[in-house]
Amino acid sequence: MSEAQHATRRTQRSLSPVWIVPLVAVLIGAWMIYDNISRLGPSVTLIMENAEGIEAGKTLIKTRNVEVGKVEKVSLSDDRSHAEIVARMSPQAANMLNQDTQFWVVKPRIGREGVSGLGTVLSGAYIQLQPGNSETTQEQFDVLEQPPVAPADAPGLRITLISDVGNAITTGDPITYQGYTVGRVESSDFDPEQRKMRHRLYIQSPFEVLVSTTSRFWTVSGLDIRLDSEGFRVNVASLESLVGGGITFGIPNNAGQGSQAKENSNYVLFSDEASAKEGRYNDYLEYVLLVDDTVRGLSANAPVEYRGVRIGTVMSVPWNFSAQQPDSLSRFAIPVLIRIEPQRFDEANDEVDLEQWQTRLHTMFDHGLRASLKAGNLLTGAMFVDLNFHKDTAVHQDMTFANKPVFPTTSGSFAQIEQKVSNLLDKLNGLKIEPVLDTLNSTLASTEHTMRKVNDIAASVDALMADPATGQLPANVNNTMRQLRDTLQGFAPDSQGYNELTQTLSRLEKLMRDIQPVVRTLSDQPNALIFDKKLTEDPQPRAKK
Repeated sequence: MSEAQHATRRTQRSLSPVWIVPLVAVLIGAWMIYDNISRLGPSVTLIMENAEGIEAGKTLIKTRNVEVGKVEKVSLSDDRSHAEIVARMSPQAANMLNQDTQFWVVKPRIGREGVSGLGTVLSGAYIQLQPGNSETTQEQFDVLEQPPVAPADAPGLRITLISDVGNAITTGDPITYQGYTVGRVESSDFDPEQRKMRHRLYIQSPFEVLVSTTSRFWTVSGLDIRLDSEGFRVNVASLESLVGGGITFGIPNNAGQGSQAKENSNYVLFSDEASAKEGRYNDYLEYVLLVDDTVRGLSANAPVEYRGVRIGTVMSVPWNFSAQQPDSLSRFAIPVLIRIEPQRFDEANDEVDLEQWQTRLHTMFDHGLRASLKAGNLLTGAMFVDLNFHKDTAVHQDMTFANKPVFPTTSGSFAQIEQKVSNLLDKLNGLKIEPVLDTLNSTLASTEHTMRKVNDIAASVDALMADPATGQLPANVNNTMRQLRDTLQGFAPDSQGYNELTQTLSRLEKLMRDIQPVVRTLSDQPNALIFDKKLTEDPQPRAKK
């Protein structure tokens, strides 16, 4: 046999059947290891402020109440500023981990919408996963402190509101439209560079059609009490807004509907409804009032009115007080910055020719248009700027203050009253008081003499009333009236005196009838009592022959 055949026989004798079992076990173990590794999902790192309620090996990660992962490790970061949680995800969750994916801890919470997470009281807290739609994968995520208002792919509209610091708007606050909740605030972040707050809003479907390019947003505090130059007003919003505030929106009066708002549009958040309505007047003319009267009671945002119609707004009181004032006016006048807003005359038209309005105002200055301060509310002392035409005013001269045109002014109503009172006092001081006082002394002396006479008469009356005889007068009068009544009763129709008087008058009447012939005879012949009455013919005159 050759050497090669001998070597093969030696190798065959060295491979014992006993090695087959370990070899099969190794192969099975390798397959199991491969199978376990192939079943493992990706590992993610979650960043949290604190790991309250999170336990390694126990806390689950769920989406739609289905387990998709488990926490493997909980530790502090190297700088000890936050907690780092390492979780192993299931293979089916691999396509859920992208830039839009959100994590938050589900635990018992009490909020304006009620109590949530009560199921974790017995089972313990777990981490909720909200899948995103981004195509960029990610392995490290920041865990949200509050659950998101809506999923990233929820139908609706998302916009951003920009406001000054001070608006108490937090995540979850309601977004209302005419008292009905149509969305929520998703987040509120502060921009230190621009010193502005940025609020992310979600308007749920189908209410996104309510938001247009002309919409205005403002905060609501539930109870709005205002006492200003326009009077006393109280506005009450919804109960939820009354407890925690919120945001509402609408379209100012006479403003166009505008087009549908686009996703991620930016809007300004105003402090109240009045400011939101005023904010749409973005075309204006600025003027400076140099007021010689007091400006107590005049504040920013006070109205500028023309014969009762608001046409502008007071912007600053005082404004740039240290600037050089024109030599033709008082050097101690208080500058007040105002805006004339022509859009108020035609709110439906957003295009305004400011140059034309400026020319028109200067023409009105030449015809006596002047500004003055008037009281708008006697209770609070709030004042407003009133524009009106005044006669006998000085000729207007164009001038500027701190590179802004000066609006001509005149004294206000209080100043005019003060001037009239001052003129009256001057006239009183010019009157000759001595003759008036002498006449007044004489009048007082005469009055004193008259009063003494009145006192004497009063004393006489008192003495007369104290006389006993005066006290008997009522009794005497009563007796006289009683006697008169008795006398009158004697002449009653059925009394004897009445009958006798009637008979006497009858006889007297008969006597008068009988005596009438005698009287007639005596009238015709006065001597009838002495001579007999004879009838003779009247003599006839005859003529001489």
